[in-house]
Amino acid sequence: MAAGLCWGMIFSVPVLLPSYSPLALSAGRYLAFGLIVLLPAWLDRRRLAALGAADWKKALELALVGNLLYYCGIAFAAQHAGAPITAAIIGTLPVVIAISGNLVDKQVRWRRLALPLLLIGGGLALIHGREFGRAAVDTGGGDYLLGIAGALFALFCWTWYPLRNAAWIARRPQLSMTAWATAQGLATLPLALAAFVALAWLPDHDWPLGADPLRFVALMAALGLIASWLGTLFWNVASRALPATLSGQLIVFETLFGLAFAYALRSEWPDTASAVGIALLVAGVVVGVRACRPETP
Repeated sequence: MAAGLCWGMIFSVPVLLPSYSPLALSAGRYLAFGLIVLLPAWLDRRRLAALGAADWKKALELALVGNLLYYCGIAFAAQHAGAPITAAIIGTLPVVIAISGNLVDKQVRWRRLALPLLLIGGGLALIHGREFGRAAVDTGGGDYLLGIAGALFALFCWTWYPLRNAAWIARRPQLSMTAWATAQGLATLPLALAAFVALAWLPDHDWPLGADPLRFVALMAALGLIASWLGTLFWNVASRALPATLSGQLIVFETLFGLAFAYALRSEWPDTASAVGIALLVAGVVVGVRACRPETP
């Protein structure tokens, strides 16, 4: 839930910075993330020094797909199709990851997953249906479809990331979750720095800090600290303690907080259909938690 709260803000920031490209937003966020983790990296240098070459290679792989590429897709989708519809599409992650995780480790019988997945899917369908019409009118058909493509790309990236991350953590029982979150931040830093330098060659970017430097720096720092470092730390703790089938469903809180921030940005409450959808999402998570408990012999 804490990770979902941290990640919920990622959908609204691109809307607050509409003149910045998705690459600029992704590079800025993860450059801030990489710089922020330098202090905890120094404090945790002994445990980081114990990481092997395979750990750093995996951290770099996870950072590229789960951080930079994922947020490029999110930023592109939010700017072209709107924050609520982007949050709704990414909100299918609980269903997608639960199914993918159960295909990998088969920890829960499918019949026990049927009801929670049905509730979550129904809730997402209501929210998605409500936002689909509004976003299509607000942004135009062409931009909206491009935004949907960006959201689907981000969906793929973050279906891949938690399963790979959880598998690596399971193979490293001695791995510190704080050190692993910091390692991913350090691995992101050279990638984000390269992307940030590449922005100098983009014709529509006022390099280095864009048209609104103070807002850009403030929001990137907030994303780097809250959404990236703290969110990764909370998620790593959850990945160790919970099966992928359950943690996949709990990602629904990213959608709930993302929608809350998006509606706050619009200065409005969700309509009846969206409110019912949100209620179904919460109900699905509650039922999912019960379904993923070990069965009594």
